Amino acid sequence: MSYVESDEIIRDFVSRGLVVLGPEHLSIDDAVHARIYQKEKALFADKALIDATSVLEIVDVINSPGLVAACNTLVGEDWAIVPFTHNTPFVSGSNDQHWHKDDNGPFNGRKHRHHQAIQVEMLYYPQAVAADMGPTATVPYSQYWTFNHEENHDNFAGADHLDFNYQIDGMERQPISGPKSTYDVEEIVARATKHDIRMRDAVDNLDWPLVTPFEAAPLDPGSVVLYSHNLFHRGNHRRDDWRHWKDHPRFMWRFWLFRTREPKARATTGRRWTGVDELTGVDRGDADRLTTAIWDSQYRWLTASQTPAADEPEDIESLRTALEATGDSAEPRRVGAAYRLATAAPTDVALDVLGQALRSHRESVRRAATFGLVALGEAATPTYLDAITSPVKWVRKAGAFGLGVAGSVDSIVIDHLIDALHHDDSLYVRSVAADALGCLIRRADDDRQRSLGVRVIDAFIKSLEVETNRLAMNLAQGRSIKFVRPTDEADVCEGIGITYNVEGYKPVRSIARENVLWALVIVASQRIDWPPETRTSLRRALNSVIEFDENIFAAGLAMDALVRLLRGDLDAEAEAVLANAPKRSWEALIRSGVGVERIEAWEGVTAP
Repeated sequence: MSYVESDEIIRDFVSRGLVVLGPEHLSIDDAVHARIYQKEKALFADKALIDATSVLEIVDVINSPGLVAACNTLVGEDWAIVPFTHNTPFVSGSNDQHWHKDDNGPFNGRKHRHHQAIQVEMLYYPQAVAADMGPTATVPYSQYWTFNHEENHDNFAGADHLDFNYQIDGMERQPISGPKSTYDVEEIVARATKHDIRMRDAVDNLDWPLVTPFEAAPLDPGSVVLYSHNLFHRGNHRRDDWRHWKDHPRFMWRFWLFRTREPKARATTGRRWTGVDELTGVDRGDADRLTTAIWDSQYRWLTASQTPAADEPEDIESLRTALEATGDSAEPRRVGAAYRLATAAPTDVALDVLGQALRSHRESVRRAATFGLVALGEAATPTYLDAITSPVKWVRKAGAFGLGVAGSVDSIVIDHLIDALHHDDSLYVRSVAADALGCLIRRADDDRQRSLGVRVIDAFIKSLEVETNRLAMNLAQGRSIKFVRPTDEADVCEGIGITYNVEGYKPVRSIARENVLWALVIVASQRIDWPPETRTSLRRALNSVIEFDENIFAAGLAMDALVRLLRGDLDAEAEAVLANAPKRSWEALIRSGVGVERIEAWEGVTAP
């Protein structure tokens, strides 16, 4: 689609959760895509590593003016790329994934999901994608709704599923098409296999408003899909003649982007949620007031516009009843009612109802209340401050999250979050507190960023000194990452162990360390002249992680934070630290301000 106005892309993203950019939108030479595809094809045939080092042209795509402008609109200026996480190409073939949301952090680590546009996935296709070539399958309009995960082991690893029995039944391992398929070609082409039917049923049985499967095709070479990190989606099998797959592979690059700056105020057209969605054919006018309340809230946040008075009154008891509705199909009612309370009820009434719901024994009610309170903004600060001291860790987690994304930016909130970061006995709560501190500093004005930021940096350095890596849970438990279970040391999934066969790294993880370093990328992105002693201490801590940490994700985030702290102006010390690192995530560093010439020098490659 052609987005002439930023207001259009915001409207589509906050409602549909997905936008598609044609290659003409990127404003780069179309020949770049052909070069990427041919290089990738040769590397794939040789079973060689495919990344930015071997396909330098991908840097042209990441830096393309149109893509940067679109991402600036959706996820803010100075957006970052999560390092070492799924940034290598995906190939479509014979099997299907089932519908899922991706883990909200580096590679399977469970983070608290943001409704706000904090994390966005970017898919890039260097070749044309026909409808039968395994186009990425998505469920538009599903990004604000999900299932329990806190004590639901089906979703414990971070990737929420629509039908986890698809995994248990072994269907993900069964080829649907290709030479080993047991289906007739006619069934495959007609989308009539048992796999296809199960996929459709999983979405149809949700009984959620507006949701319907959508495949991103056909696409021209060089197309980009940007979607909410919370959107249900899946890898899709090919339906064309498998004898052509080797000569015509369908590649896809995936990058996880995350916000480092707050949205800027912008002029808006005040559009209503009416009319047929041009991309999916869904009539947005069919959305009820509970659903549009969510869209309105996210639209206002992303455009930094003022919260209007509710256009129609609501019956408070009806909203309370909807908030407490039971069953997975009631998720949209619960969440929508929470958002509606934030705008349609007097603030004191909304705080009372949502505050009670935050302490519900039911996770689904707590989840809805958490986001409703966020929509209330700083008025919810006392409620979240009370929650972060709860004896129930799930309530403390919600309290930490809410203080980060909506709490008052002051010393009291900082004190509580730092205390949770350093002393909470739940690893999950400590990791959410780390992310929350980064969000809070991102939201602060210049004066408070400097004064509060010094305290936060000191707290992060102390956390890095005491939090330790552990053997990845899938390896320690001898299980698939989808079946790992909480332990005494880790009451949250810390992710799968990945080293990319690079000497110097081990298959270890620490969700606390990773969230601290994720937040430090945010802190380092603020244009603050930190006191010399703070700057020196932070550099020393980041250098230590880069040089000695055996967790590749922690090291990658530390590199990103270091470059951002120096604003891309690397001195001899930083050059040496980065050049001597066992491996660098060039996608992340390019966004940090490192130029292509350094890739050439450090990796011994030459740009075309």
